[in-house]
Amino acid sequence: MKIVIDAMGGDNAPQATVEGAVLAINEYGVDVILTGDKAQIEKELESKTYDKSKLEIIHTTEIIENEDKPVMAVRRKKDSSMVVALNLVKNKKADAIVSAGSTGALLAGGTLVVGRIKGIDRPCLCPGLPNIKGGITLLADGGANADCKPKNLTQFAFMSDIYLRKVLGIENPRIGLANIGTEEGKGNELVKEAYYELKDLDLNFVGNVEARDVINSVCDALICDGFTGNTLLKSCEGVAMSLMKLMKETFMTSFKGKIGALMLKDNFKEIKAMMDYTEYGGAPLLGVKGGVIKAHGSSNAFAIKNAINQAIKFANGNVVNDIEQVLKELAEKEKSKNEEEKETK
Repeated sequence: MKIVIDAMGGDNAPQATVEGAVLAINEYGVDVILTGDKAQIEKELESKTYDKSKLEIIHTTEIIENEDKPVMAVRRKKDSSMVVALNLVKNKKADAIVSAGSTGALLAGGTLVVGRIKGIDRPCLCPGLPNIKGGITLLADGGANADCKPKNLTQFAFMSDIYLRKVLGIENPRIGLANIGTEEGKGNELVKEAYYELKDLDLNFVGNVEARDVINSVCDALICDGFTGNTLLKSCEGVAMSLMKLMKETFMTSFKGKIGALMLKDNFKEIKAMMDYTEYGGAPLLGVKGGVIKAHGSSNAFAIKNAINQAIKFANGNVVNDIEQVLKELAEKEKSKNEEEKETK
């Protein structure tokens, strides 16, 4: 097992990426490749204790910045830490990549460099939204595809089902469809058609789910187009941050409030931990021919370590092979259906 880390990607790189890699080596015994400026990486490694036989550094001379145009950056910055790492996955020299760098560039690179799985129209980014049960609800898609067709949503659904079972260990994942109401027949043409296609799949489809119910853990994966998913994700992040800020300001306005805050300090820590993205590592890009894990841009070492663990489980779970197998079964099912229709005519 070998995981490649884009050491220069993210707000806290290379400090967080290097430290996270060392933590993963020590805890999981995984082999790690770090791509980036060798001098900077070695400087960060000086004070670290780890099995040096399990770490390799590949020097690169370029960095893809958040301000770069994603597709152009991937094509032009061939010696960037991200593109070199992606090529290692493409060429089977690494089982998966973890990057906290530009989301757009990683999505473009995952598709252009690693490549789509044959039969998958559009890969989807699947961030995890924390819920009140202490787990996460997978958003598929979380922002990779603003405009979708019903077929895209059905593919997002079965890929999410595979990921939830193989990586997160959920035996019978509940798959929900984002909608403006729970009743059958609600929504625009996209979700109406997708609803009936999802009912025909061999999934634990729980029907339509309203945005307000997602945080209550009514489903394990919420299927939607990327515009809807990204809007929901950022709305929840904004509400959570604003609520915590408002609570802090309110408690600090009076002596009575300060005493109350002190008494509830441990409770607030528990709530904050439940909503902490660092616990969940990163968002997988499902539908490409390798493990691609997008870590949060402001990831610390703990978050990078968890993202690496996610990448390990992704590779060990044979997620790509399972997706290819489901595509084959669906193709055979469609072929049989067409033959039956011809016989009845």
